[in-house]
Amino acid sequence: MAGQAPPERADAARNRLKILAAAAEILAAEGPEALTVAEVAQAAGIGVGTVYRRFGDRTGLLLALLDEREREFQAGFMTGPPPLGPDAPAAVRLRAFVLALVDRIQEQHVLQLLAERSSPTGRFRGGPYAVYHAHLVHLLGRVRPGVEPRFLADALLAALSAEQLQWLREGRGMSGAEIGAAVTDLLDVCCGRPESRA
Repeated sequence: MAGQAPPERADAARNRLKILAAAAEILAAEGPEALTVAEVAQAAGIGVGTVYRRFGDRTGLLLALLDEREREFQAGFMTGPPPLGPDAPAAVRLRAFVLALVDRIQEQHVLQLLAERSSPTGRFRGGPYAVYHAHLVHLLGRVRPGVEPRFLADALLAALSAEQLQWLREGRGMSGAEIGAAVTDLLDVCCGRPESRA
């Protein structure tokens, strides 16, 4: 296809996976401050130049770590099986998507925070936010015809930012299960309970 990236060579694919695995281990064990290109290269057993050529810099590494998992998540709600995928009713998909998004953000919360803090409006410009917003607008339009789905989608996503979820965990002392229950309550308030709709 025109504009499609050339296929990845087998050795390049192996190196990419080794680099990302090393970066993920360093991040999990020592935090983002310890994540440097040199440390990742050493842990992966790959030359520093190879890491720079492949990812550019530390920020490129962080974004690549997010991207690997993000592709799997998006495939789940775009083409995957129910309840996330397209064969489930809109109300069921909406609830499943929002709860899965909470899990998704908490799963890589350090990386999500770094990405959100990269610029004041960076979260809203393209990337995953645009995909999430479009998906929510579609589902909300089917679940709540007559409401302004674009605003409601933005409002839901504001409640699910990495900053907000971190505050709920650390500032409010809420567990993951309590956050999930609160998000379910929020959906009930703005969209009604699934059993109350045909």
